[in-house]
Amino acid sequence: MRKSSLVAMSVATTLALAACAGGGEATDNPSETGGSTPQAGAPLTIAKPDGAIATESNNPWVGDSSGLKLGYINAILEPLAFVNTIDPTAEVKPWLAQDVTWSEDGTSVTVTAREGVTWNDGEPFTADDIAFTFQMFLDHPELDTAALGLNGVTQDGDSVTLTFDGPMFVKQDKVLHKYIVPKHVWESVDDPATADNLEPVGTGPYVLSSFTTQSVELTARDDYWGGDLAVPTLYYVSYNDNTALTTALATGDADWAQAFIPNVQSAYLDKDADHNIYWAPPGLAIDTMYMNLHEKPFDDVAFRKAVNMVVDRAKHAEIAREGGVPELTSVTGMPTPVGDSYISSEFQGQSYTVDVDGARALLEDAGYTWSGDTLVDPDGGDVTFELQVPQGWNDYVTGISLIADSVKALGVEATVQTPDVDTWWNDKSIGDFQAILHWTDGGATPYDMYKSMMSKEWLVPMGEPANNNFGRFDSDEATQALDAFAKAADDATRQAALDTVEQIFVDQVVTIPVGTRPSIGEWNTRNYVGWPSDEDPYADPNPTIASAVLILTSLQPAS
Repeated sequence: MRKSSLVAMSVATTLALAACAGGGEATDNPSETGGSTPQAGAPLTIAKPDGAIATESNNPWVGDSSGLKLGYINAILEPLAFVNTIDPTAEVKPWLAQDVTWSEDGTSVTVTAREGVTWNDGEPFTADDIAFTFQMFLDHPELDTAALGLNGVTQDGDSVTLTFDGPMFVKQDKVLHKYIVPKHVWESVDDPATADNLEPVGTGPYVLSSFTTQSVELTARDDYWGGDLAVPTLYYVSYNDNTALTTALATGDADWAQAFIPNVQSAYLDKDADHNIYWAPPGLAIDTMYMNLHEKPFDDVAFRKAVNMVVDRAKHAEIAREGGVPELTSVTGMPTPVGDSYISSEFQGQSYTVDVDGARALLEDAGYTWSGDTLVDPDGGDVTFELQVPQGWNDYVTGISLIADSVKALGVEATVQTPDVDTWWNDKSIGDFQAILHWTDGGATPYDMYKSMMSKEWLVPMGEPANNNFGRFDSDEATQALDAFAKAADDATRQAALDTVEQIFVDQVVTIPVGTRPSIGEWNTRNYVGWPSDEDPYADPNPTIASAVLILTSLQPAS
């Protein structure tokens, strides 16, 4: 975060606030505080490791708003319906839309507004709000961060029909998961992209009670359309780093998070084996190294290939991720086994291996030389680069440190920088970096993963904020193949398009995949049960995404 007197608050202050929110003095074992006895009406503390949130913004579209970063906007605003990205075979679950009907070709959808829903200011929710929300994406394209290709919004009574440039086979979740906002509030906002929305009005189960730089409080509505809520109070707390967050989860000061925990068994699960839960269902997303493809040294595909050949994915899984996620093996970057059926026949069975000799030979063929142990580029300059991730993101910091160690074998000095979250977020958005470790989008197919790295739909000039494609990869062929995949009417056509995408991804080394990215969640069952699981995978366990409301409304008091 950017420095201020507020940000200078210590982790001790953060932990004290969290303790007030979660209740109980910190100990190594929650049962020592009576934490193993269910407490009726206990608050639920939801945590992140991002440091102090210095500025309040409840804008549902701006990616660095506090509401989106901490995730509390998901308890205030709600979407039309839910697509289960953990279990893609599950049926769509209607929410603010009581009925969802897609056209046969998938180019339009008609939704019917649910009756009996009210906004938290007492105004009735209607189809007008749905139509208004989606019309905003046409009037203000910068709000459409999912690049839906929406081209029309029509309303007929309680029903709204949305039409698109092409089939929404791969974007159904992106359409239905859009937050619906109240027309009577937002129609008077001149620039919705910059509005702070300090008094958020939503249909969701909770209302914003208070905001500080360390803790945000939400209170349950007593008039929520979905019925009574088990949890009366939510606290969203931002700890200084993963270590502090892990301590809070282990001691019971924090109840729910989506975070990397080193040595998860001993550091978290064993602290309260009867109640602490770690769940990491597989998904089609990865952690990958984005590179600035327009500046040295990563503007040279030969250099990108060489780095790709020396990155040790086994070490990343074992050391950076503490064995908590599967190793990434396919040269396509596709997570396996969940993505096995999508891997091109050309790349089936081809796995990443560390090949220092092969990488050095490739560089030599491309005109690189060495001065002693230092790699020299064809123009005569020493090859160096800088890797950045935010301070406190322990797994990512370890991940880029491992990459920096790996490239030493090529004679490359890579320095590791750990700026605060706000600085890093801004720099990666405008392209002011050489290399960063970042996640990809995920979805029910590999489309979202590859599109977030490769599509020109995300391409903006350097200096302008990007929502994806941070390396500014520019390929008409890749974009057209992704579009063909999205618009295909049969599996064979779809796979042919994906084959092209994978070939370009491998040949051009668009990014350097380093690890799998399952949907991780940690929580405890001391006071509340009803969480998703392998036996009932009804929602992604991440508390900072739209489907969090499914979990919040499913929780019941522990008996």
